[in-house]
Amino acid sequence: MAAEQEVTAWRPRVPGVVEVFHAHFTEYAYPMHVHDAWTLLIVDDGAVRYDLDRHEHGTPDDTVSLLPPHVPHNGAAATPEGFRKRVVYLDGSQLPHDLIGAAVDGPDLRDPLLRLRVGQLHTALTLAGDELEAESRLTFIGERLRERLRPSTESAPRPDPVLARRLRELLDAHVVDGLTLDRAGALLHAHPAHLVRAFSTAYGIAPHQYLMSRRVDRARRLLLDGLPAGEVAPATGFFDQPHLTRHFRKLVGVTPGQYAKGRATTGRATTGRATAPVGPRTDSVA
Repeated sequence: MAAEQEVTAWRPRVPGVVEVFHAHFTEYAYPMHVHDAWTLLIVDDGAVRYDLDRHEHGTPDDTVSLLPPHVPHNGAAATPEGFRKRVVYLDGSQLPHDLIGAAVDGPDLRDPLLRLRVGQLHTALTLAGDELEAESRLTFIGERLRERLRPSTESAPRPDPVLARRLRELLDAHVVDGLTLDRAGALLHAHPAHLVRAFSTAYGIAPHQYLMSRRVDRARRLLLDGLPAGEVAPATGFFDQPHLTRHFRKLVGVTPGQYAKGRATTGRATTGRATAPVGPRTDSVA
């Protein structure tokens, strides 16, 4: 039987991400090689055994592996069933080169919260139109990786309601065209991680969740005006109609089509039809 190999690779529109690579290998073994980007790796099935800087390491499924740029490494399945992995390659904007030595000394991080966040990042990266969520999640991953590689004695950051309000005003001004955290950080002179944390602390919701809530609110109004869902999506900043449907159903409880069908022509709700109350998601990226 031929060895099983499945790969998917793409370059998302998320600052700091060079490439995303998902793969399932059974018998393939990587020879010694290097990357010019940081390799952030999680294994969903099986395990990988690899050598980094002439030391052997392994990646069970509860581990996050961080392989630094320009350091040779290889890789092979540690079990007969092979392995299924998800990798995101990061540029130096997330992790500075002075952390390479610490990553070489300890590339495998047993950190349940970090593992959860990396998985959430990959989910966001697979969904076109959710780049702000991916960017938000990446900021906290970078922050936690820096904490693990370079422990700090600094106290926890204080709330910053003024910065949170200024970010909310920016998001309000860019509901349709969107706003990256890098751009917001440049405009507000703040690090993206600090922006997300300040906003989440002040309002109990992450910036990407706030933006999607605003877009869904606009979509509801346009649907009640009789605009078709296919036209509502681009008019409210969604990537396409499936993107609108996914977030609309998450926040309203029904699809845009179901919502539009329940639209009353007399200005009152149709008997027997109820829609779920709108509200922000309660899950946090922090």
